Formats: sequence, C-alpha cells, structure tokens
Amino acid sequence: MKKYPGACETAGGYSCPVEATIDIIGGKWKSVILFHLIDEKKRFNELRRLMPGITQRMLTLQLRELERDGIVHREVYKQVPPKVEYRLTEFGKTLIPIIHQMMNWGLSYAAKIDEARTRSAAAEKL
Repeated sequence: MKKYPGACETAGGYSCPVEATIDIIGGKWKSVILFHLIDEKKRFNELRRLMPGITQRMLTLQLRELERDGIVHREVYKQVPPKVEYRLTEFGKTLIPIIHQMMNWGLSYAAKIDEARTRSAAAEKL
C-alpha cells in the first residue's frame, strides 16, 4: 500500500485528509446534489424531482450544510413568488473531478455491486 508521508499531519482538524473530504461530500445525498449542480444552477424543486428518494427536509439540511461549507451558493431573487437557485461555488467546482470519478466508477461497477449483494442475500438465507 502506498503511503503519503505527512498527509495526516497536514489535514487541519481532521485525522486524515480523506476524513475531511468525506465530511464535505459524504452521506447518501451530498454527492448526488453536487452531481446535479455540475452543469447548471437548479431550483429546490428541480433538485427534488431529480432525486425522488430524498425528503424535503433532508434536501434542505444537505443544501444548508453544503452552503455552510462554501461548496454551494444559494441565490435568493426578490420577486413574487420567491425564487431561490443553487449553484456550485468556485470552491465547489474543485469537487467536479471527484464527482466525475464517482460517476464513472458507478457506471463501471454497478452490475458487480448488484451481483455481490445478490450473492450475499442468497448466502444469508442458507
């Protein structure tokens, strides 16, 4: 296994730089939100339609965390009815290569994951 000398000492308040990354994009929904914001800004309900499994409350929480961390910008337009759009910040755009790699990995290995889970479920029934 390749080691990265000094990486953990330079990880700020984290014990490891991977921990810092997971803190920002970890969980079930944050990476999916970022994926949908790569090409263009989206309104809240657009994001909900793109992610039918997420609740309104969870989407709100995840967007707030991403905004807090400087990854997503929330733009409020003064009009009636109110219009709010979300987009990646310049800092957030630094995550695009990671999101693309996650997408490519998922495309390459989704079938293998399904096979492994099917085998595991079958073994549990024995």
